[in-house]
Amino acid sequence: MHKDHTAQAKQKKDEREEVLKEIRQLENRQKILENKQRNEERKARTRRLIERGAVLEGIFPLAADLSGVEVKAFLIALSHLPGAAELAEKIPKSGDKP
Repeated sequence: MHKDHTAQAKQKKDEREEVLKEIRQLENRQKILENKQRNEERKARTRRLIERGAVLEGIFPLAADLSGVEVKAFLIALSHLPGAAELAEKIPKSGDKP
C-alpha cells in the first residue's frame, strides 16, 4: 500500500514538472512572438520615416542640409500659412474609405 502511495506521489510530481515545463516553453514562445512583433513594427516605422524623409527632401532639397530642429521649425512655419489647416483637413486619412 505504501509503495502505491509513493508511486502515485512520484507520478503526480512528474506530471506537475511536465506541466511546469510546458508552461515555461509557452511563456518563452510568447516572448519570442512578442519580440518578433516589436521588430516588425520597428522596421515598418523605420521604413515609413525614411520614405517620408525622402519625400520631404525631394520637395524641399534644402531640407537635406537642415538640422532636425530646423526642419521642424520649417514645417511648423508651413503649417501656419493661410489655407494650410483647410488643406490638411481635406487630405484623406489612411484608414478612411473613399
